[in-house]
Amino acid sequence: MQTPYRYTDPVPPTSATGPTGPTAELAELYAQIAADFGIAEPAPFVVLSASPELAAATWALMRESLLDGPGPRNGKTVAALGVSLANRCPFCVDAHTLLLHAGGAPHLADAVARDGAPDDEHHARVLAWAKATRTPGAPELATAPFPDAHAPGYIGTVLAFHFINRVVSALLTENLLPEGVRPADLLRGPEGEALSRAVRRTPAPGASLAFLDPRFRAAHTDLDGPADGDNSADSGPGWAAGTPVAPAYAAFREVASMGAGLLSEEDQALVTRTVADWDGAHPPVRWPELPGTDRPGARLAVLAAVAPYRLTDDDVAAWLTPPRTDHCLVHLVAYGAFLAVTRVEHEIGTGRTGTATAPSTGPEPS
Repeated sequence: MQTPYRYTDPVPPTSATGPTGPTAELAELYAQIAADFGIAEPAPFVVLSASPELAAATWALMRESLLDGPGPRNGKTVAALGVSLANRCPFCVDAHTLLLHAGGAPHLADAVARDGAPDDEHHARVLAWAKATRTPGAPELATAPFPDAHAPGYIGTVLAFHFINRVVSALLTENLLPEGVRPADLLRGPEGEALSRAVRRTPAPGASLAFLDPRFRAAHTDLDGPADGDNSADSGPGWAAGTPVAPAYAAFREVASMGAGLLSEEDQALVTRTVADWDGAHPPVRWPELPGTDRPGARLAVLAAVAPYRLTDDDVAAWLTPPRTDHCLVHLVAYGAFLAVTRVEHEIGTGRTGTATAPSTGPEPS
């Protein structure tokens, strides 16, 4: 049976059963995703299931920013769609187009998916800003198209999808929608109705933090106080302070960076330097800065950061040899993707406690 998973054999929701252990945790995670996101088998999270902690942290960041974070849901979805267009991730472009349709904004969805400009001025500014986040120093980043209070929602959403785009492009097949199928077609029937209901409902804030290490849950002051044992968790970035996005991002940052340990110190240095020097452009086919095939781990990580859609079967096969497993592969891809995320966070979030970039003026549309 054909699946969307290119290189891994993940645990789907139908197999995530059992009273205890990783599959039980995945079952609970999948149940929350289905309820809050409206999708029974969310491939971008299923593909990470070889590492339940990575799947949980990625979900927490996306949920607490896009689904429940400050700011209108459709505006944040436009931001996610802009990121996906900039990163050339057709799977995610289809997904966000579908979500805008489900959110009652079909004309907005179709305009953006065609790489056009929305009629609404605010949405047009959000789209331009989100697309520009791929490029360090882009002039569109000088002024944020949202009020300071909405920074956790918008910034968290953008960072989540800079990561998810790369995971999807590296590890999933390219298209979400079958050829000739329109987003509106998928909204008919029970599954479409469930998606529409989920999109129009605001879930309970912070519920995804239950899947994170207790250290991060304790770091969020709205929860039940400190956990027993080591409470030295990162409290999260200033731009998300006081919201569940902060511990979600802190947990994500810790887990997503773990893949560095799969590389030698020399390869870590090469990957870090290559990604830091990258200008944000889509590289040419013959890109001299790409590590050679004699350094397959570094090559794979750099591709995940810069051009994950160019990851080939040969690239994966050269590195994914015993005793390495699916768990190793998703963590190495995550590490490369996270290096790209840190660049974006430096541009739009570092030093911000609501004021790193100039705030926008005027109300936001829903």
